Amino acid sequence: MTENTTSSLPRIGWIGTGVMGVAMAGHLIDAGYELTVYNRTASKAEPLCQKGAKLAASVREVAENSDVVFTIVGMPSDVWTVLTDENNGVIAHIKEGGIVCDMTTSSPFLASSFAEKGLERGVFVLDAPVTGGDVGARNATLSIFAGGDKQAYETILPILNCMGKSMMYCGEAGMGQKAKLANQVAIAGVMFSVCESLLFAAQAGLDVREWHSLVVKGAAGSTAMGTLGSRMMDGDDEPGFFIDHFVKDLGLVLDQCRFMKIVLPGAELADRFYRHMQQNGYGKKGTQALIKALAEFSGKEWHAIKK
Repeated sequence: MTENTTSSLPRIGWIGTGVMGVAMAGHLIDAGYELTVYNRTASKAEPLCQKGAKLAASVREVAENSDVVFTIVGMPSDVWTVLTDENNGVIAHIKEGGIVCDMTTSSPFLASSFAEKGLERGVFVLDAPVTGGDVGARNATLSIFAGGDKQAYETILPILNCMGKSMMYCGEAGMGQKAKLANQVAIAGVMFSVCESLLFAAQAGLDVREWHSLVVKGAAGSTAMGTLGSRMMDGDDEPGFFIDHFVKDLGLVLDQCRFMKIVLPGAELADRFYRHMQQNGYGKKGTQALIKALAEFSGKEWHAIKK
């Protein structure tokens, strides 16, 4: 890996400055790394530019000026374009020996393909999706699942440690994505339990906030119950994680289920409910808005709980 001649730190490229990416990249600037950033909507990269990042005009410009490139974009099709486009893609234009780390939740099959394409050019492509939501991104407490060349993973581990507190090297290319999809199966189930319990408490006439303050400390407690449960009570549907993206993730889960010949009824149910919400205009809302669909399923309405 070619290093910056004026620093012992590698030059970093960052593509994707959405809810997660802008916070994650910000931690790297804070740690002293030189960043070149790109986002289709340039204004979303402005917070990073104000901290000293250089704004690139194209993906290719990022690749040509970086030793390590991180990507965290929306959909698998976006990852494909960003990484493999012959005229503009990262794999074609990062220097030989460079490392590409895709942190988008994407397809394990694609991750394996990217790694193979990288090796044809002497480039290492890792898949390293994250969990922890917007709060974890802001607080640098994400959990990160990595797949791909182990030496390349160990090379960028100090960078990953700036963004998260828990790392797992999962194995060959695509294994990081499989680990993240297993995480999404767990989240799908937890979201139903949080929403259904809050809906039950409200319809039963309980003091929902007092009830919540007790159960979040007990066996029913979870990060989702604490963070997203609070947002539900506040009537806050703004995204820490978009429903559009969760629909994408659940589709990837079910694709893998068909490949592995297993059936996950809970994931299938979550997929149906979230697709229903997406079709009814909730795609840009947070996953906690599920409580509204569950209330509607019973002929009820969910309202913010007074403090």
